[in-house]
Amino acid sequence: MISILDRYIIRKFLSTFFLSIVLILMIVVVFDISERMEDFLLKKPPVKEIIVDYYFNFLPFFANKFSALFTFIAVIYFTSRMAYQSEIISILGSGISFKRMLLPYMISASVLASLSLYLNHYIIPKSNGVRLAFEEKYIRNAYENKGKNIHRQISPGNYIFVTSYDHRIQSGYQFSFEKIKEGERHYYLRADKITWDSTSGKWSLSNYFIRTINGMAEKISTGAKLDTSLNFQPSEFGIRETMVESMQTPELNRYIDDEKLKGSSMIAFYEVEKYGRTAFPFATFVLTLIGVSVASRRVRGGIGWHIGLGLLISFSYILFMQVSSTFATNGSVPASIAVWSPNVIFTVLALGMLRSAPK
Repeated sequence: MISILDRYIIRKFLSTFFLSIVLILMIVVVFDISERMEDFLLKKPPVKEIIVDYYFNFLPFFANKFSALFTFIAVIYFTSRMAYQSEIISILGSGISFKRMLLPYMISASVLASLSLYLNHYIIPKSNGVRLAFEEKYIRNAYENKGKNIHRQISPGNYIFVTSYDHRIQSGYQFSFEKIKEGERHYYLRADKITWDSTSGKWSLSNYFIRTINGMAEKISTGAKLDTSLNFQPSEFGIRETMVESMQTPELNRYIDDEKLKGSSMIAFYEVEKYGRTAFPFATFVLTLIGVSVASRRVRGGIGWHIGLGLLISFSYILFMQVSSTFATNGSVPASIAVWSPNVIFTVLALGMLRSAPK
């Protein structure tokens, strides 16, 4: 049953959380406008698009991305104030155990984590689509795939390879396409250059060589130019890494499955995005426990010491998350382990700190 004390802590928790978000977002907007001002003046986007398409979608994205850290800051601040006003001592002195006092904290963290979880998987990706479209139009440079030696399986047994591909002119160099069945090559196409014609929806090949094998029969054809309807699109050669942020989780799962079939080298990056959508909201519980443990004890140095220690822990968490994600994208650690390991390690830290919290 929810008591008056529970409602009191929940109200303090949530009000401090949302107030901290508003204050930090105001600062973020000021810095972002100063950073984007040159792009806005150069490309002159309509003011309505800047406000509605960009900032109305950027601010929820930023707030949700760092919601666990905002939670941590809120817990540190209002709990330390309670400690220095002797409210924690009064609560424990009334016979309420420290574990029971954690209940309203966990209820509040559950509300925020559940909200963040739903936003991460379904709402934020849709708003990211609008934000990224604005950035693509007014902020980012034209997309250029700088990858080399791009290899894809576009469908079972059908493989494409290109030494380099330039998305600006939609042309690739040293291209090959082959069909393999039961371990044997039945069709092989090679061209010095391949160019996408968006009007006709066909690929134009320059200096091509085609070899078709049918049992013991073999046919070879060559030429300077050939327009052909190869069954793949320019997107097979890669998309912006950030575009996966605009995919809802069911769509992202299907996309990852397709990319695994094609042998994409970006699978780890996509899986980091996928697992992070659940891992980051879970961090709300971990950082809440750490925040209560740190701030519930009166120490010399006051609230400032609590906030300083809290910021140190939060920045350590961010650094650890970035480092572990880098290991995943480099292929040395599975994405699920890399994304969840900071939560596991900081959970152990939280449980250790709870043991030393005031009883």
